[in-house]
Amino acid sequence: MREKSRRSLRRLLTAALPALALGVAGLVAAPATQAQVQTQATATSSHSHVTQNAQALTSPARQTFHSTGKAGQKVPTQHLCGTPTPGHAACFAQRRTDIKQRLASAVAAAAPSGLSPANLHSAYNLPSTGGSGLTVAVVDAFNDPNAASDLATYRSTYGLSACTVANGCFKQVSQTGSTTSLPTNDSGWAGEEALDIDMVSAVCPNCNIILVEANSATDADLGAAENEAVALGAKFVSNSWGGSESSSQTSEDTSYFKHPGVAITVSAGDSAYGAEYPATSQYVTAVGGTALSTSSNSRGWTESVWKTSSTEGTGSGCSAYDPKPSWQTDTGCSKRMEADVSAVADPATGVAVYDTYGGSGWAVYGGTSASSPIIAGVYALAGTPGSSDYPAKYPYSHTSNLYDVTSGNNGSCSTAYFCTAETGYDGPTGWGTPNGTTAFTAGTTSGNTVTVTNPGSQSTTTGSSVSLQINASDSAGATLTYSAGGLPTGLSISSSTGLIAGTASTAGTYQVTVTAKDSTGASGSASFSWTVGSSGGTCTSTQLLGNPGFESGNTTWTASSGVITNSSSESAHGGSYYAWLDGYGSSHTDTLSQSVTVPSGCKATFTFYLHIDTAETGSTAYDKLTVSAGSTTLATYSNVNAASGYVQKSFDLSSYAGSTVTLKFSGVEDSSLQTSFVVDDTAVTTS
Repeated sequence: MREKSRRSLRRLLTAALPALALGVAGLVAAPATQAQVQTQATATSSHSHVTQNAQALTSPARQTFHSTGKAGQKVPTQHLCGTPTPGHAACFAQRRTDIKQRLASAVAAAAPSGLSPANLHSAYNLPSTGGSGLTVAVVDAFNDPNAASDLATYRSTYGLSACTVANGCFKQVSQTGSTTSLPTNDSGWAGEEALDIDMVSAVCPNCNIILVEANSATDADLGAAENEAVALGAKFVSNSWGGSESSSQTSEDTSYFKHPGVAITVSAGDSAYGAEYPATSQYVTAVGGTALSTSSNSRGWTESVWKTSSTEGTGSGCSAYDPKPSWQTDTGCSKRMEADVSAVADPATGVAVYDTYGGSGWAVYGGTSASSPIIAGVYALAGTPGSSDYPAKYPYSHTSNLYDVTSGNNGSCSTAYFCTAETGYDGPTGWGTPNGTTAFTAGTTSGNTVTVTNPGSQSTTTGSSVSLQINASDSAGATLTYSAGGLPTGLSISSSTGLIAGTASTAGTYQVTVTAKDSTGASGSASFSWTVGSSGGTCTSTQLLGNPGFESGNTTWTASSGVITNSSSESAHGGSYYAWLDGYGSSHTDTLSQSVTVPSGCKATFTFYLHIDTAETGSTAYDKLTVSAGSTTLATYSNVNAASGYVQKSFDLSSYAGSTVTLKFSGVEDSSLQTSFVVDDTAVTTS
């Protein structure tokens, strides 16, 4: 029997825990988060994961771009790995030092700085679905002990489904495949690993991830890890490391990188103009780096070659040793030319990453270390490569399906395209950056091309019937299937005809992406905005809940005795009062509820701050808090979610427009060991 405790004693003992945890949070693994504790139905349904991820990538609320700098701007960074020595590789990750790192609890009320998953999908016109059942491997050196928990925080913050060891989505192994005997910890490489798995998650959230950790940064150990990644079934392998070329490395090509049927991506390096290995391997996709900025053009984004200084920027160049693959046709370099394609790498326009072992929480990262896992994720979205193919050749067969980068350089060179962007192929950016996934699928120059006609911006009013035909064509006349993300509430698209129909029910501005795909895997997309106005006038932005911060005590809410309190044993998120459910350490149920009417034609968002502390241990959910809207369960939390500080939760209530719904918190505690669910600063906000 587990020890029983009374609420008063347990709460006095646990009240000091949040402050203590905050003091040491930077030294320990991040606690489990919401994404790890989905309801059983969600956790066991791949369809629900795909739906959740699609919503997270297309929701207008997640499209906000949190700019951190301008292309080419000199920003202070920390290079997480030192200069490589002969026979060794260095990771290419760079972390901004001018942007304060913050733990998840400190950014609960605001999105992290840097590019988000939704930003990357918007910039590269990527589908919000795809990748289910496919595995992307990340190969790095040494161990990150917080990899799993940090990944959970990254994904839950951006609304992505859980990717854990428990649900089979995430695996962390040594170069021999062991899950228990991992390499020694290393804070520099840990930051690299956090960047890599976060970027795979951002681009392909439905993919499984294997983190393969080499015992050291020697070529031999990293090569062994490469082979292990393929042996474990990964069809996509990302490598964000490298070093100077040497004549001996041509033999390593055959030993470690010759894996037909596997898309292997390698960062081009961060030392500006100059070739690096293994990016110059004939069997891999060499990935250069760009600076990515928002723009008023039709794409909404613009890119240039990443260059910060004469010694910092994306790598490129003509290999001194590796033979030129048959599919590479530039004439200025007789051997392997680097790079093939590119993606964002400039730290001044960098990506958001969560790392608590190599760093202290949320930070902005850059380097071609970001580019490689992004492109690996795009390959996965495009589907399984041909069994005998070296997928580095695919972009060369679909050059029109890439965004051509035509400005910038990474240094001085005698052959202009080796270091300077130009129309078509060039060294720093290859053929360009992803425009959908077609360029990363099998095929030749005569392969299928799918073109979707952009219908332009759309507008309608709530209650109005919609009928919009999406027109698309396939170069081979193949039958197309259609999908759409970000549609206004009440609308859907016919997968067979491409007709968008229904009755728009919720006012707001939506960012819609429609995709047409044929049976060969070729696809095309078009993105546009759709404004839904209120038929009864403009929806007034307001907060609907009464006594939202509980500062009026036991008013407006219906609550169990003692739930709404200003006890000093726990801390309020704001003000003095808060709602404290359970915490008795014995069989107990507490409830808290309020009914709210959502005006017709309005979008509505339900938010609240939640803090959980517990005396329970392990991964079993003994005590649970269920949050519901009417008969619908919005989320379930448990003692497994215990965390220092408050975390804001957010749910869309727009489907309840024009009706009254009861919002309810139900906390159920078992017979021993307390768990306290503390809620504060609730809101239902219309827009």
